[in-house]
Amino acid sequence: METAKLLLHCPDRPGILAEVTDFITVNKGNIIYLDQYVDHVENIFFMRLEWELERFLIPKEKIEDYFATLYAQKYDMEFKLYFSDVKPRMAIFVSKMSHCLFDLLARYTAGEWNVEIPLIISNHPDLQHVAERFGIPFYLFPVTRENKLEQELVEMRLLQEHGVDFIVLARYMQVISEQMIDAYPNRIINIHHSFLPAFVGAKPYHAAFERGVKIIGATSHYVTTELDAGPIIEQDVVRITHKDTVQELVNKGKDLEKIVLSRAVQKHIEHKILAYKNKTVIFN
Repeated sequence: METAKLLLHCPDRPGILAEVTDFITVNKGNIIYLDQYVDHVENIFFMRLEWELERFLIPKEKIEDYFATLYAQKYDMEFKLYFSDVKPRMAIFVSKMSHCLFDLLARYTAGEWNVEIPLIISNHPDLQHVAERFGIPFYLFPVTRENKLEQELVEMRLLQEHGVDFIVLARYMQVISEQMIDAYPNRIINIHHSFLPAFVGAKPYHAAFERGVKIIGATSHYVTTELDAGPIIEQDVVRITHKDTVQELVNKGKDLEKIVLSRAVQKHIEHKILAYKNKTVIFN
C-alpha cells in the first residue's frame, strides 16, 4: 500500500493538529501514523504523519502544492513530504576500517532497508574488494591537503549524477568541507567512537583504557561545519571492566559503532528525524 509521509515544524498555536488531520481525512486519506511533540521552551510544534494514498482525492504530484498553499503559509511551517514508493539513494564514504561498511551492506543486501546504494566512495583502495563483493560501484578519490576541495567537487558531481539523497560516513577519516555540507544539510550521517565530547585523538580506546573507564560509547550525528558537533541522532554505551584489554575495548567499540550507525541510518531512511537548530526530534 503506497503511503505519504509528512514531517513538519512551526511555531505552536491552537488548531494545527486538527487542521492538518482534517486535510487528510476530508480528502479520504486513511491515517496510519501520527506523532506530535511541542517544545515548550522554543514554542515549536513538531509532527510526523503518514497516510494511505489509495483513495486520496488529491493527485500525488499536487499534494505538496496544496499543503503549502492551505497550511504552510498560514502557520509559517517548514515541511517535507515523502512517498513510500520512492527509495532514498544513499552514498557510503569509507576509508580503511571495514566494520561499519560490512554492517551497512549486509542490512542492505538482506532487504532490511527501503534504500538504494548506487556507489561507495573512498580515499583509500583498501575496501574496494568489499564493494565488489556486494556488486556496488567503488570510486577512489585520494585526498591530500592540496587537492581536497578539488576532489570534493568531483565527488559532488558524481553524487549528483547518481541522484544521491544522503551520505553515510562509515568511518570515513576525512573532515567534510563546508561546500559539501551546504549541499547536503542534515543529510550527512557520521559515526563517532564515543559520547561527544569525549576522548579525542587517534587512539581513543587506548586513552579510555588508561583512564580506567567503565563504559564506552558511540554517537551518530548529522555533520555540520562545527566538527563533531552536529545534531545527535543516536547514542549507546556498553559496560567494560578492569579485565578488558585495549583490543577488547576496540572490539566492543566496533560492535557498538555498527549498531548505533545502523539505527541512525534506519531512522533517516524511514523519515523519522526532524532536525531543528542543533537538536533532533526522533519519532518512534
